[in-house]
Amino acid sequence: MNARFSQRARPISVAILAMGGEGGGVLADWIVTMAEAGGYLAQLTSIPGVAQRTGATIYYLELFPKALCFHNREPVMALMPMPGEVDVVIASELMEAGRAIQRGLVTPDRTTLLTSTSRVFSMTEKTALADGRVDEAALLDACSSAARAFYAFDMAAMAEATGSVMSAVMLGAVAGAKALPFEREAFEAAIRHGGVGISTSLAAFAEGFAAAQSGPPAPAPMPQPAPAPARLTAVLAECMVTITRTMPAPAHAIVRAGVERVADFQSIAYANLFLTRLDPIVALEKTSSDKTCRLLQETARQLALAMAYEDTIRVAELKVRRSRFDRVRAEVAVKDGQILEIAEFMHPRTQEIADTLPAPLGRWILRTRWARAALDYFTSKGRVIKTTSLRGFLLLYLVAAFKPLRPRSLRYGHEQQSIEEWLDTVLRTAEPNYDLAIEVAACRGLVKGYGDTHERASARYATLLKTLPDLIDRPDAAAAMATLRKAASADETGAALSAALKAVNAPQITPTLSPENASRPN
Repeated sequence: MNARFSQRARPISVAILAMGGEGGGVLADWIVTMAEAGGYLAQLTSIPGVAQRTGATIYYLELFPKALCFHNREPVMALMPMPGEVDVVIASELMEAGRAIQRGLVTPDRTTLLTSTSRVFSMTEKTALADGRVDEAALLDACSSAARAFYAFDMAAMAEATGSVMSAVMLGAVAGAKALPFEREAFEAAIRHGGVGISTSLAAFAEGFAAAQSGPPAPAPMPQPAPAPARLTAVLAECMVTITRTMPAPAHAIVRAGVERVADFQSIAYANLFLTRLDPIVALEKTSSDKTCRLLQETARQLALAMAYEDTIRVAELKVRRSRFDRVRAEVAVKDGQILEIAEFMHPRTQEIADTLPAPLGRWILRTRWARAALDYFTSKGRVIKTTSLRGFLLLYLVAAFKPLRPRSLRYGHEQQSIEEWLDTVLRTAEPNYDLAIEVAACRGLVKGYGDTHERASARYATLLKTLPDLIDRPDAAAAMATLRKAASADETGAALSAALKAVNAPQITPTLSPENASRPN
């Protein structure tokens, strides 16, 4: 028996935080079974979480050795975890570990914290206008500081690799960390007692046990982009050689990723245009004292995103790719003989249709009342398209087939003009103020999406650029622009941006749409 748990006069308290479908209840039942077989009294309660991924269910257990029950008196056990009174916290997801710390359930003098490093993003993270994801590195640091002992690795990946559920990996982690006073055989016996999925659960248990004993495994490799078609591979390889020869070393990775993204979006010629547009920034960096090439890296990143913008052709192309069907089948664990149906909810507006058409035709539709009214009526309701059906697949495949004609489209011309104006602004700003130019480059990231989202984002981006003449001579110009940029993506109403404009003493500018966007229907 673990000396830390010997001769205790109080129960061992365990809190399990798990979302639906992750087996938190199964894990709790295994621990109860093991404890009762090992001569312990066990009590289990659960506190349900709430909907829309704002909290997990908390399973709370207290274990008390029968040997310490004097005069046949059973202990009084708590029904819910109390701050500062929990010995073991097990979280199925990194954010839930953070929530446990926030609740005070994890303390450095008492608590062993075990968590999976996998993430299931919350609604607030998903709906943020910018990158709303919580800083995972900061979460891990907080967990390490808050707990007496801390174990973290990707339990979800282990469960998937063994064809089991995460609860078995979590049980193995508890055993490997010696967080409870039981030997490995007792844990495995509890799994066998369950009688369901024994072999796969034991395999997952072994993975979790080994990971906890040896420390976190090497991080999983970053997901790689889908391989380029064979006809592009050789030319892309030549592009990579050119990048290595002509670009500063700190920017190699981001420029290569940009070339791959832009070539996949349109063509090799489009990727070469991407590199050509970066040439003036490369020349500027050669005379700069910044050896990390921050301006080149940020410009390359934003330029790749801007050139690979979202339009109906891109959306359709991504939805009918074989790699997407394979990924969905893997995510839902489709077995042999099962039928998978994928329903796409699509609601293109008149503007998106006009944007996809050749520029003269698109402009004619937008300025011709009867043509626009007809399309407005046709697109007034969304459509459900099943890409797993022949009809639905062929419909989106036909839209994706317009890819070679994209350079003639209305949207393409508008995007290229906007990109050229942005690059010119970055270059003109870099000469007097390098740091401010980096912020101007980053501002392009505000422009994203399509429809109403794209219009609002474009208007706020234009608002920030209009403040440049008033900021460029200020010593805090870069910091002021960074404040405005973050405020521009803080909410949909623009209230945060208005407040930030006042805070940095910038002139109040009402966001306005460009003449073309101003004519777009709501």
